[in-house]
Amino acid sequence: MNPVNYLYLAALLFTIGATGVLIRRNAIVVFMCVELMLNACNLAFVTFSRMHGNLDGQIIAFFTMVVAAAEVVVGLAIIVSVFRARHSASVDDASLMKL
Repeated sequence: MNPVNYLYLAALLFTIGATGVLIRRNAIVVFMCVELMLNACNLAFVTFSRMHGNLDGQIIAFFTMVVAAAEVVVGLAIIVSVFRARHSASVDDASLMKL
């Protein structure tokens, strides 16, 4: 398969994720869309790494996965905390950080 097709797929996935972040109001859905955008970046990094024949893109993709794992831990804790305080997972309700 041509590596350019992987770049098209990465661009499509990133666009879907960005659209979800901009349109949706549920914090969990926004969270999943951010993960989709991070995975699209990983796909692009690995594709560029393969196209250029070095491992730099794969190393950056590894660090991106580490950041995504940390984001899951912190982000889900914040979402659960906001849900317990406000009984809603809407990002509009969480615009003010005071309870």
